[in-house]
Amino acid sequence: QPTLDRIAAGRSFPHRNDGSIFRNDGGLLPPQSPSYYREYVHPTPGVPGTGPQRIVTGQGGEFYYSPDHYASFTRLNP
Repeated sequence: QPTLDRIAAGRSFPHRNDGSIFRNDGGLLPPQSPSYYREYVHPTPGVPGTGPQRIVTGQGGEFYYSPDHYASFTRLNP
């Protein structure tokens, strides 16, 4: 929840890619225009650096969670 709250508040995590365009190169999310998705770091406790967890948002309000640095996704909202 803290990462979702941070995204909603427009705050960023100190990582160069936080809030940047996610291109969906792997095609695991529904196809959209190249700038449709944004990626955000979700810090991983006990892991040095940013860790593998990410949140990806879509312009239509979708939220996806990736526990493994974009190898898989779970939609967080209907």
